[in-house]
Amino acid sequence: MATPVVDILMYHSISDSSGPTAVSPAVFSSQMAAIAEAGIPVIRLDDLLSARDGRASLPAHSVILTFDDGFKDFADTAFPILDQHKFPVIVYLPTAHVGLSEAWWGSNTPARPLIGWDTVRDLAAAGVEFGSHTVSHPDLCSLSPAMLSAELTQSRQVLEDRLARTISHFAPPYGRTTPSIRSDIALQYGTSVGTRLARARQAVDLYDLPRLEMFYFQSAVVWRNHLRNMGGPYLAARKTLRRVRNAVSMPWERL
Repeated sequence: MATPVVDILMYHSISDSSGPTAVSPAVFSSQMAAIAEAGIPVIRLDDLLSARDGRASLPAHSVILTFDDGFKDFADTAFPILDQHKFPVIVYLPTAHVGLSEAWWGSNTPARPLIGWDTVRDLAAAGVEFGSHTVSHPDLCSLSPAMLSAELTQSRQVLEDRLARTISHFAPPYGRTTPSIRSDIALQYGTSVGTRLARARQAVDLYDLPRLEMFYFQSAVVWRNHLRNMGGPYLAARKTLRRVRNAVSMPWERL
C-alpha cells in the first residue's frame, strides 16, 4: 500500500494585492472547487497527529489548509468560500498585531489590515482553528534564547486566554528555524509548519512540516494536475527555483 500523502497548503492574503503572499479571490475559489471536485478529504493537523500516534489512519491523499498572519480578507473573502465547502482550516496569528495591520519585514505597502479579536472569537465559534505565529512576527533565528522563549510562550498564552482552548500548532515567521529552535517549539506545541516546499508523508518531522505555497498553483491546469498526482515535474522545478532564490535572498524576503 502506498504511503499516504498530505498536501499542506499555505496561504496568506486572499485579495488582489500584488506579490507572492496574495492569491486572488477568483483563483482561491477555483482552487477550493478543484479540491472538492477531486473528492480529496480536507483534514486537520490533529488528524495527522492521530495517525502518527496510531489512533487513526490517513486517506491515501488529503489536504490541510493553513493561513498565516490572519489578514482581514480571510474573514471577509476566504472563510465564506471555505464554509461553503465545509473545509476545516487553521489560521496562525502574530498576537501583538491582531486588530492592527502587517508591520514586519517584507510587508506590503500599503499595509494590509488584520482581523481583530472579536472576529477571531467569531471565527473560532464557527469552527476555525487558530495557531501561534509568535507575538511580534520576528525571524526566530535572530533572537536570544530568552526572546525566543517569550515569543513562543506568550503568543500561546494569549491565544489560550482569549479563546479558552488549547493551542497546539505553530508556524514560525518566514519559515525560519534551526534544529535547536525546533526543539524549543516542541516543548510547547504539537506541530510546526514551515515554508519548505514539499508534500508531507506520515513519517514527516512534525516540527518541520512542509507546505505548498499556493501562489505557485494559480494555473487551474497545474493545480488540477497536482491533485491528480501528476504534478511531480512542476513541483521539482519550483523546488529548484526556491533553492536558488533562498541562496541569494535575505530572510525578510522569504515568505
